[in-house]
Amino acid sequence: MLSTSARTRQLNVTCTSSMDMELFLHYSLIPSIFIILVLSFLQRQEHQRQRDDTSYLLGSRFGIIILCASDWRYRSRPVPLPLLCLPLIGVPAGQLHPWLQLLSGLFVGRYETVMFYWPSLLCLAFLLGRFLHMFVKSLKVCLGREPRTEEKPFLEVHQGQHVKQLLRRHPPQEKKKSWFQTRIYEWDPCFRFPSRMIGTTVLAFICLYLFIVIEFCMFMYVRDELDVFEGKLENYIASVNQSGALTPVILQVKELMSVSKGVWVVTILPASLTCVSYLFHILACYRKHMKRLWAGDKQFLPVKFHNPSSSESVVAIARYSGWQIAYILWGYLIIHVLQSLCGMMIMYSLVLPVIHNQGLGMLQGLGIGTLTISIVLGLMIIQVWIATTFFLQPKIGTADKQKPLALNNRKAFHNFNYFLFFYNVLLGLGACLSRLLISCILGTWLIARIDRTIMQNGYEGADMGFNAWIGMLYVDHYHTNPVLVSFCHILIIGHREKRLQQAIRYWCQNQPTGPRISARSRTRWFLLQTLINNPRLAMLRKSRVGHGSWEFTQILSPCSES
Repeated sequence: MLSTSARTRQLNVTCTSSMDMELFLHYSLIPSIFIILVLSFLQRQEHQRQRDDTSYLLGSRFGIIILCASDWRYRSRPVPLPLLCLPLIGVPAGQLHPWLQLLSGLFVGRYETVMFYWPSLLCLAFLLGRFLHMFVKSLKVCLGREPRTEEKPFLEVHQGQHVKQLLRRHPPQEKKKSWFQTRIYEWDPCFRFPSRMIGTTVLAFICLYLFIVIEFCMFMYVRDELDVFEGKLENYIASVNQSGALTPVILQVKELMSVSKGVWVVTILPASLTCVSYLFHILACYRKHMKRLWAGDKQFLPVKFHNPSSSESVVAIARYSGWQIAYILWGYLIIHVLQSLCGMMIMYSLVLPVIHNQGLGMLQGLGIGTLTISIVLGLMIIQVWIATTFFLQPKIGTADKQKPLALNNRKAFHNFNYFLFFYNVLLGLGACLSRLLISCILGTWLIARIDRTIMQNGYEGADMGFNAWIGMLYVDHYHTNPVLVSFCHILIIGHREKRLQQAIRYWCQNQPTGPRISARSRTRWFLLQTLINNPRLAMLRKSRVGHGSWEFTQILSPCSES
């Protein structure tokens, strides 16, 4: 069995003899840049250059590619490009790789590769499968076995369904919901999360997992050091035969270290589950907030965020993904520390007294504390009951839920206020401390929630994470609003039909003198010419039963006068 120092030396030899990952990641930028240039050359530009431009020789080549997947639908047509941001992320991560390898080799052992690299292998397998699917699909199209898919429509299916649902006079009858839909999550077919939100959530899961693994490795290192320190303390106690002046203090320190290690390990699971639930809850809040913005409801936002700056919103959507991941990681660490402190309080107030045969004293203290809190809460409730019963005038109407805000028995009320003044001073001291304690607990507990501000009313602007969330919501709201997209879709279709009619009318006017051709006959003639030049399209046409020969005859019929 190798000692810790021997394992460290062996791992150092392994690290020095293996390939330098930092250098490898830096050199990997060369093929990455080459791939980006090739893809840029293959990407066509949406707008042609002018002939007087010096770069006109490139034609429509060298369009701007997207390094990361995006599906915000801010463009007229999507750009089907793969995810190319892995080398950009890998270079900074390579700076920490030697230290992570050292720690993982010390405490994870032979499972280091599996624990640290299975998320990367899973992502690479997904990309490989996606690229293989795209290649096979493109190959079938080139061989003529499948028709060429049309461009992604400007108005997506779920957006059209959302608009149809708004235009219905009567809402559809709700189906019986399952237990999962009622208490956890209900799927909405008229809403689709953008790939940015899905990608951010998946990347946050991976980063959170790696962060927990690294934290556990650090804990194992600290635990080994504490075990060595405890061994020295035990040797000291044995040398003085447990009769030294520092023996009680040393025993308390050993107990503190033992309890701390146990509580820290136990709270890893609830802290991680809390952050995981936050990630799912943020997605649910995104859908809820977007729907309220689509409906024109901004009451859930602070007043100062009703009209945000356009430039700040654009910057916010660029910040959101990185900040969301950073907030989750810091939130996990802070929540873990908070839960560990709560566990320490429970151990020292409830568990350790029982272990040290001090359960009776613990129960007495607990009873006194419970009685004090009960008396305080009871007096507060009694004050409200007395004010409702004696110091308010009767209800105006029998259907009123509460009495009107009109004082009754004013002299008795003044005496009541005077005698409770001194008690309320003492109560205010405890209320002030409870206000501070509750604010600290809620602030640290919700630190990972970027969709909710932890600032007080009027100070929400100081929360930069909440600003990023609001800016991102507004950008998505203005660019993916189903009603606005449907309106633009109608305008685009109408504009195309108008241009087609103008082109047909202009073509008819330029024809030589003779009989005028109707637009319907001309369209059928163009259809026949298209089918002759592309025979495979005839198999894809939708034919009416019993009218196939009539339709073909009508196409072949001579052009009639309009």
